[in-house]
Amino acid sequence: MKLSPSLLVLAMSAVVLPAFADEPAPDPLSFNVGAVTEYRYRGISQSRLKPALQGGIDYADPSGFYVGTWASTIKWIKDIPGGDGQVEIDLYGGYKTEVAKGLTLDVGGLYYLYPSNNLKNVSGFANANTFEVYGALTFGPVTAKYSHSTTNLFGNVNSKNSSYFDVTANFDLGDGMTLSPHVGHQTVKHLAVASYTDYSLTLAKDFSGLVLSGAIIGTDADKTFYASPANGKFLGKTTLVVGLKKTF
Repeated sequence: MKLSPSLLVLAMSAVVLPAFADEPAPDPLSFNVGAVTEYRYRGISQSRLKPALQGGIDYADPSGFYVGTWASTIKWIKDIPGGDGQVEIDLYGGYKTEVAKGLTLDVGGLYYLYPSNNLKNVSGFANANTFEVYGALTFGPVTAKYSHSTTNLFGNVNSKNSSYFDVTANFDLGDGMTLSPHVGHQTVKHLAVASYTDYSLTLAKDFSGLVLSGAIIGTDADKTFYASPANGKFLGKTTLVVGLKKTF
C-alpha cells in the first residue's frame, strides 16, 4: 500500500517515538527500609538515644488518595515500669490535590499503634495508641502542617485534643542533595509541662534511591518530664542523627 505523506509521518512516529508515547506511569506502590542512629519524633527520642530499624509501604493512587504503613523499633514504652511494647506501627491514609496553581492540599488521618503497650494499666498513664487528623499546605519548597489528636496523646492522661503545628522546607541543592530546615510546636492539652518546641536541620544525599542523611535536632522540652525512666537522660537534647534509607 502506498502511504500518503501524512500517513507516512504517523507511521514513522509510531516507530521512532514509542518510548515517549507509551512511557509507563510511575508505580503507585513503594517500599522503604532503613536505619537511624536514633529515632527522634517531634524532637524527642523514641529509642532512648539508641539506634533503630525502620521500614514502610506506601500506595499513592493517581487520583490523589493514598494509604501506607510504617514501623520502627522503640524503647520508651518498655522503659516505663509496667509498660510493654518495642515497636511503633503507623497506619495512615489521606488525599492530596492541587487546590490552586503551585498550592497543594494534603488531608488525612494517622494512627500510632503500640502493640501490647499495656500503659492503660500503669498508674498515671493512658493507652499509648494515638489517632491524629492532619491538614497540610505546600507552596514551592515550604509545607505548613497541623495535626490534632482525637484521643489521648502518646499515653498522657486527659490529653485529647492536643495539637502539633510545624513548618518544613525542602531545598533542592542539585546532584541529589536536599537541605530541610524544620520547626514545630507540640501542645499537650491540660499538661503544660509537656508542651515544647522542636527544631532541626537535615542534609540528605540521594544515591539512586539510597538516601544518606544527617540531621541536627533539638528541643526546648522540659528536661525532667522528658527524662528517660531507664537512665534519667534527657530525651530532647540537641544531637546529630544519621540515617540510611532505601526506597524501591
